[in-house]
Amino acid sequence: MQTIKQRYLDNIKPDLMKAFSYDSVMEVPKVEKIVVNMGVGDAVFNSKALEDAVEELQALTGQKPVVTKAKKSISNFKLREGMPIGAKVTLRGNKMYYFLEKLIAIALPRVRDFRGISKDAFDGRGNYTVGVKEQIIFPEVNLDKVKKIRGMDIVIVTTAKTDQEGRALLEAFGMPFKK
Repeated sequence: MQTIKQRYLDNIKPDLMKAFSYDSVMEVPKVEKIVVNMGVGDAVFNSKALEDAVEELQALTGQKPVVTKAKKSISNFKLREGMPIGAKVTLRGNKMYYFLEKLIAIALPRVRDFRGISKDAFDGRGNYTVGVKEQIIFPEVNLDKVKKIRGMDIVIVTTAKTDQEGRALLEAFGMPFKK
């Protein structure tokens, strides 16, 4: 079985080169990094909730997450500046490709009533953001240990200059966009 990185180098790169008629191989868009972010609103009242989120994120990505802190105080949410309210992981290299392959092949098809992901979630510079409502779609998450269903944001940062190039890159990887 060919890895997703090898498939990119052997098949996807030459195809994109023809499709967008680039002059140099270095112009071909590639996935630069994947940022997985999990916001934990309960962390204000329950610090154990943040620890659980960090453990789950570490199991999903194979990398230790960074705890994110509140940038400013919001009195309505009883939130003070500097309070820990989430966790994030930035994946690069082989871990990034492994996570992308797992997301496309295993996790997204496990979503209930899955009809594909939106084509409109590009940011104008070829980067794509997908929101996942449940962390239990990933096989590493042990259902018995899950205390609360949490969502997460997955940002796929590419070197593409336009949304069209970014979409072509992700479609070539097999990202299940809505028809």
